[in-house]
Amino acid sequence: MENNFEKLIADLLLTPSSNNILNQIIVHLQQQTDELLPSFITQSFQSLLILEQWTWKLLGEESSEWIQQSNYLELLDTLTLFNLTLIFHNNDIETDIKFSLLIPENTEIIDKIFNEIEKIENHNDPFLRIISRWFDNLSYLVHEHAQFPISPIIIHLCQHIGHNYILNDQYKFYLTQLCQTQIPQSIFTTKQLFYIKTCSFLFRMYICSKLDKSPFKGNELLERYGNDYLKIILAHYHTVNSWSKELLTCITHLIDFICACCWWGEDNALYIQILIPSEPIFYEYIQGLIQIIGEKTFHERITSQWCNDETILIDSTLIFFLGSLLQIKDLSCFIRSETILSNIILAIAQQSCYDRISLCAYGILAEILSDEQLKELKITHNISEFFFRILELAWHHPTQRCKRIPIPQLLTGFLTLSKNDAIQQKTADLNKISLFIDISEQYPIAFKIIWALSFNHDIQQQLCSSRVFMNKLTLLKEECKNEKLRKIIFGILWNLEWKGLDRTISSEVSDGKTFDIMISYSHKDEFICKQIYEELTKNGYRVWIDFDQIYGNVMDAMAQAIEKSQMILICMSEQYRRSNYCRAEAHYAFQRELKIVPILLQEHYQPDGWLLFLIGQLLYVDFTKYEFPRAMELLIQELKAPVIKETQLVTTQSKQDINSIVSLSHGLLIFPENIHEWTQIHVQNWLIGCNLRQMARLLYDFDGPSLHSLTELITNSNSQEILTLLQEDSLRRLNESISLLEFARLRTLLIEKQRLMEVKHEVKNNNSTFNIFHQCHMM
Repeated sequence: MENNFEKLIADLLLTPSSNNILNQIIVHLQQQTDELLPSFITQSFQSLLILEQWTWKLLGEESSEWIQQSNYLELLDTLTLFNLTLIFHNNDIETDIKFSLLIPENTEIIDKIFNEIEKIENHNDPFLRIISRWFDNLSYLVHEHAQFPISPIIIHLCQHIGHNYILNDQYKFYLTQLCQTQIPQSIFTTKQLFYIKTCSFLFRMYICSKLDKSPFKGNELLERYGNDYLKIILAHYHTVNSWSKELLTCITHLIDFICACCWWGEDNALYIQILIPSEPIFYEYIQGLIQIIGEKTFHERITSQWCNDETILIDSTLIFFLGSLLQIKDLSCFIRSETILSNIILAIAQQSCYDRISLCAYGILAEILSDEQLKELKITHNISEFFFRILELAWHHPTQRCKRIPIPQLLTGFLTLSKNDAIQQKTADLNKISLFIDISEQYPIAFKIIWALSFNHDIQQQLCSSRVFMNKLTLLKEECKNEKLRKIIFGILWNLEWKGLDRTISSEVSDGKTFDIMISYSHKDEFICKQIYEELTKNGYRVWIDFDQIYGNVMDAMAQAIEKSQMILICMSEQYRRSNYCRAEAHYAFQRELKIVPILLQEHYQPDGWLLFLIGQLLYVDFTKYEFPRAMELLIQELKAPVIKETQLVTTQSKQDINSIVSLSHGLLIFPENIHEWTQIHVQNWLIGCNLRQMARLLYDFDGPSLHSLTELITNSNSQEILTLLQEDSLRRLNESISLLEFARLRTLLIEKQRLMEVKHEVKNNNSTFNIFHQCHMM
């Protein structure tokens, strides 16, 4: 076959207009299946290379001379599909072979093609359709092999597109057209799709490269097109289930392009703020994206390769979500309140056959769900096994990648997961800590993950059992020149060498200087914490706070500050919960029996995970609910409140966290055995204690009898009907959708509580009967 193909290509060069030769070449290309492709490439490489370069030159010639010939068009279409198969064929074909075959010989060919494009007057010219598909293939090639340096020819192509198309007024005009809520199908011409899909697609690849992208600037692109982009999303997300194929294509590649611009610089949060400067628009935009990725038909069309609009759309949106969650402190709390999102993301994670989509989806779930919710969904096992499988494959692969995902990106994703107690325990159960120890030799970010994991008791034991690793930590503690890494090493050693209450106060802190309050906070909340510090000092309090981010052994400095203080102010936010420093501070303050006063600094945030365990049902001052002066008044009242030593300690199972406890200071709230005797305070404390905070807000005026009536309704009525009624109440009272997860948990807890009450009642009756019988017998 190869000899025949070689002869056909030689004949093509002699008689390029022969229909017979063109037809035979088409048949040869169409016969190459996935299984046959590697051997065909090996045997016919030189002939294929000649064909590919011949085709590039053809595209740069006067198109009017060949565009009407059906055999030429069929050959170009066939070769386009053949090249797409070649790009996504991941086995047995080297990347440099793909680049050799698919990239033109020089930039002159590219310039000639653009000259042809400029001559076109017909907005639906078939040449535009062909060249769009050829350029799209180059985008797929660069995406699939991002580890491969971008060739100078591709750079030339992308820069030309940036200057002459992306920054062209025509591009702006097409965006303005898409801002309309009612779009006539006639606007989707071949030329329009070339601008919005093909040019955006290629330039996106250039944005994501590590090249110096001067003179283009991400902030200028966002300022130029961000407003139109937002209008397009806000105009069309309501009708996502009726989008045409062309509208889907346009929105897919605009989301992909604009999101890439948001990752242009190092300060991603700043770029996102340029795109969406106002909070109300930002939240509506997020809700729009949620509705778009919630379209179930998109989920069904996700492929195992990044080769269709639905896969690119879901992938780009989830990457934006995950990246934004890590960069914008209030976003994860807001998204967590969008209760429909968790159901959408879970469906995508479980249904997707594209690994990066699943990885992002699981990462987002770990961000927006509490430990308790993750346990109820029973997906921590899936998340952990999926992640470790991908990471181990990447670690043992020569490119240090798996499914085109590099190890640093995998570790960054797992860094968030590692803060979750359920994930920590699953890591311990699977004995995967050794994997991170091995990886830390080459990727220092692994030390951050090890520190987060080291709060788990079983992980502590596994780390301590590795003598080599412990020796390495000791050596790094003394010799590491990287200040950030040294702090992480101190943190790991602090957890592994924990002395708890037996820690003796060092001579450095026995100078008699003490403080009334230590402020424990995340440095991302520094602005408001500085205000609180200044107000407290004005009121005569001696306050310790770290504004300078201590150098050296930050853990010892933290311990000394706690040992010299009487109270600790825990400044709760999502960033606080994520911080290993803050977790260590809060746990040590609890061990030292300091009075803990929590305050809430972040709107939408609800304490969860280790932080919820630590503060238990302590009352906290909500700085997001009150104006600052009023919040300070309430805080000072709380600081002056006497500490009631009657404390209930509930120890958790060692496999979760041997040091985790729930504290109920300010007196012990006694719950009457009979739910009918519960007050509104009892109901609120019970709901909050069960981490049902949305339900607590919704049922703010419920007492025991009301809760019992709700239990009867839930037990004896159709669950969907009850959910619908609660949904209506929630929208009316709270202006938010009901959390399906919270409703399911509330239903389970209420039914279980009723069952226990019935058992107790039955036991009590049996005991009464026994006592009467016993008394009669004695008589």
